[in-house]
Amino acid sequence: MSTPVLILDNGAYNIKAGVSGVDIEPRLFPNAVVRSRTDRRIYVADEIHNAKDLNGLAYRRAFERGMLVAWDAEKPVWDRIFSSAGVDIKPPETSLLVTEPYFNLPNIAETYDQMVFEEWEFASYYRCTSASLAPYGGMFSDESDVSPECMVVVDVGYSYSHVVPIRGGEVVWEHVKRIDIGGKLLTNHLKHLISFRQWNMLDQTHVVNAVREACSYVSMDWRGDIEKCKRSPRANPIVQEYVLPDFGAKSRSRTGYIRSGPNAQPPPEGEEPRKKGPEEEEQVLWMGNERFAGPELLFNPTDIGINQTGLPETIAYVISQMPEELQGMFWAHIGIVGGLGHIEALGERLERDLRALCPTDYDIGIYEVFEPSSAPYQAAVALTSHDDYLPTYPVTRAEYLEHGSSICRRKFGGPTYNVEPPGFNRDAEPVDEDEQELRYALGLDSIRGKGSKKRANDEEVTSGNWGGRRRRAQEGGLLGGRS
Repeated sequence: MSTPVLILDNGAYNIKAGVSGVDIEPRLFPNAVVRSRTDRRIYVADEIHNAKDLNGLAYRRAFERGMLVAWDAEKPVWDRIFSSAGVDIKPPETSLLVTEPYFNLPNIAETYDQMVFEEWEFASYYRCTSASLAPYGGMFSDESDVSPECMVVVDVGYSYSHVVPIRGGEVVWEHVKRIDIGGKLLTNHLKHLISFRQWNMLDQTHVVNAVREACSYVSMDWRGDIEKCKRSPRANPIVQEYVLPDFGAKSRSRTGYIRSGPNAQPPPEGEEPRKKGPEEEEQVLWMGNERFAGPELLFNPTDIGINQTGLPETIAYVISQMPEELQGMFWAHIGIVGGLGHIEALGERLERDLRALCPTDYDIGIYEVFEPSSAPYQAAVALTSHDDYLPTYPVTRAEYLEHGSSICRRKFGGPTYNVEPPGFNRDAEPVDEDEQELRYALGLDSIRGKGSKKRANDEEVTSGNWGGRRRRAQEGGLLGGRS
């Protein structure tokens, strides 16, 4: 009987978890320990759904500035996932695939290794970034189900947004760029806008995050939309009337709903009508330019004083750093993943803005999936379904006990280990095995990148138009893996 593989897409906001071959769609677990100020109870991960009152929840998250730094908060969450209330697995009999942050620091990466092998005693595990899984999924695959040689993954997540170029299945770490805009910042930005203009909701993180996810969209005409929002709230096509939850015992609306305007929905089934007395009036948010002011920061971070370029300019810069003969393929394969990928019109705006930055000789291909947040999980399912995954990719516990974290550093690679330091040239001269082993131990090289031989087909790849843009890659996400 083969070893089951647990996939853990360990996001800073949500963890997408499941057993490969069993859970086609991931199970979502909030990556937080939450304390209710009403009943003073502690809720771990998905237990938050049992909270009767979502008013003023206090969150404790393991991630700070995109890095996993608080294992005392992360351990209860993972314990909940591994338990019978979660995916119900036995770590010593299971192989683990877990995602890590981009630019993960070496000492933090070693803590991953120690917790996995010494705390939970997994049989084996493989650690990688979300974008590095993209070549194994079906986002960019054509009719022949073959992933392209070159692609750009735009990962718009909770803490940051990253632009990640991938060539030949490997991340080109020296050209990965980060923008300090993510879901956390957009939610906090919306909290301040709402609190300044309408209701004080600085303590209502859970509710405001639901408002942002339900109402936000990317504007295709900023000035035009601003002018439309100046009209009467009941006479323009943008303003939404969002009814806030009352947190009453009889209310079934836990986060509120859109009562009028675009995407309006009826009250939740079973919702009882509220009294109309002066003390029982409905609390309503009028969502006008608040709907698109936050997502606009992805394209113009300078609006709030962040001295960085937006997504289009960053993507164009990253592609310009690639070899000239390959740039056409990078422009033709730009994929969007991450929780913010759900924002309405994000792909259309990105394509329009990139058109002005892309050379006229190339076509632009924007690839989206129906569930951008679960795209890395689906790609991991495709990877782990191959017969050569377990013998090739993970590090076993026996190897870790013999070599320590150095074996993980050498096998998994990463930005610290795959980028050559100044003055170090692989092609200068061959090195003997002892020298190679020393470089592994120092973290200057990785197993997958060792040696000075180039791929035979590297020089044969040429640029050109690869069919242009395709919307909505494959129904159901990244289910088609490469063979």
